[in-house]
Amino acid sequence: MSETFSHNPVLLSACLDGLALRANGCYLDGTFGRGGHSRALLAQLGPEGRLWVSDKDPEALAVARALADEDGRVQVVAGSFLGLLDAVREAGLVGKVDGILLDLGVSSPQLDDAARGFSFRLDGPLDMRMDPTRGQSAADWLAHAEAGEIARVLKEYGEERFAKRIANAIVAQRKGKGAVRTTAELAAVVSAANPKWERDKHPATRSFQAIRIHINGELDELDDFLAQAIGVLAPAGRLAIISFHSLEDRRVKQFLRDQAKGDDYPPDMPIPAHALHPKVRLVGKAIRADADELALNPRARSAVLRVAERLVEGGA
Repeated sequence: MSETFSHNPVLLSACLDGLALRANGCYLDGTFGRGGHSRALLAQLGPEGRLWVSDKDPEALAVARALADEDGRVQVVAGSFLGLLDAVREAGLVGKVDGILLDLGVSSPQLDDAARGFSFRLDGPLDMRMDPTRGQSAADWLAHAEAGEIARVLKEYGEERFAKRIANAIVAQRKGKGAVRTTAELAAVVSAANPKWERDKHPATRSFQAIRIHINGELDELDDFLAQAIGVLAPAGRLAIISFHSLEDRRVKQFLRDQAKGDDYPPDMPIPAHALHPKVRLVGKAIRADADELALNPRARSAVLRVAERLVEGGA
């Protein structure tokens, strides 16, 4: 690992409160990052407590493995949080996990490292992969994707109003000056093609978000995770998810609401709520960073935490 980048865990106190930690419990941190949340979890766990962590990022994994070497309560799984669920199943822990935490999106160290290509504010190779050793980089995808496909990604994953204009500009750049290969080049093309800049928002924000989500398959992975996570939890186990943009939060919010509602019956049928077999109860309302946290960490401004608890009668 070359350079060290700072990272402030977002909504840390709210996460710890939401998970309602048990000293001897088993917990999963599916997005280890630089371990801020994980270390805080460990500080509240006793000698019998266990923490399983995962991350796609090789640099994050190096930090996680160093922590595991120091603390025997930590188990590291390389790869996505879906792989973490698979590892927990193989370990016979289905229905025995007391809490799961996800901190979605890009970490501060990834954003602050120009070589990773996540930020339009730093010029570097246009990569954007959470795991730079696997899959296609953003530059390689943009070098071959048709304008229609690029526009679909920008519209679907970035909610970009000018998706077609931007996609056409990227393809025109490719045919004229050559493929877009750096973050600065992409930001310049997008900015020039965007006819109406939003106040206090860089015109490339939505496009960078959309391309990153597409390259890493983030929303599909989140959907798959949500479909499986409740069954891994123990009765009264907690699921806490931090989202950073509306597409993620919308999925999490709707999933948890559906699981709390239970079976789908016509609204005019006289069926009591408990007979609908709800799997979770929602724990409080969505939580956002307060003024004190925002003063210390402005990147927390878009963070939303939602928490749910598995009901005793929920299905496995």
